[in-house]
Amino acid sequence: MSGKLSGQVAVITGGNSGIGEATAHLLASEGARIALFARRVNQGIAVQEAIIAKGGDAKFFTCDVSKSEECEEAIEKVVQEFRTIDILFNNAGTGDASNFPNETNEAWERVLSVNLSSVFYMSKAVWPHMVAAGGGKIVNNSSLASQRGFSKNMYDISGRAPSASYYASKAGVDAFTRYSAGMGGQHNIRVNAVRPGQIITPLSTGGGGEHHFKKTFDMMQILDGPGYSEDVANAVLFLVTDESRFITGEFINVDGGMPAKL
Repeated sequence: MSGKLSGQVAVITGGNSGIGEATAHLLASEGARIALFARRVNQGIAVQEAIIAKGGDAKFFTCDVSKSEECEEAIEKVVQEFRTIDILFNNAGTGDASNFPNETNEAWERVLSVNLSSVFYMSKAVWPHMVAAGGGKIVNNSSLASQRGFSKNMYDISGRAPSASYYASKAGVDAFTRYSAGMGGQHNIRVNAVRPGQIITPLSTGGGGEHHFKKTFDMMQILDGPGYSEDVANAVLFLVTDESRFITGEFINVDGGMPAKL
């Protein structure tokens, strides 16, 4: 690799599997020192050790990103360990199997806290460190769901749709990305987002081989799917290098191409 991120420190939430894990490996291969945040300790340590075995630098920090105090404490530990923070990838996410109006209040609150509130908590925690350093790069993991609706026929093809909480939380991520990009310009903090579509991860497949919404995606996509975590990681890498130095407040759709979006 070219060492595009040599010496930089990258915080990755949900770094224990899927897109977070793939991004951690890719950024580490470009010279970044990786701070992995997740709740699942064994998985997080396994990713840490795998990166180190390849010659990279990584450290796992236990953190429930849905809790603001844990985000603040974990970021302070990162600064103590690595001295600075240059990159934040707000990747942690979850969903619910139910659909409106049957989704419970508890599910709604849980999904919004992980998918949206965590983005606010983590961005707020790293912000003063990036300001003090003279800049930084933040990438938020949104979703195709943030900008797409669905019809009865689309629902029937897969038998369900993503939960209302998932749709709302990812739309909120988009809005916060635009907002924080506006706030970050004066401090040389660039904020962008990626919007994955049919990407194979443990969460999107439930541990199986196919995406939960494969049939619907296959009907809509321009390119044959599915995509993989590495496809999203490549987009994140672009957004945190100098190759994207004049880009902020933008969204990269990693979805195989969609003929129509609402």
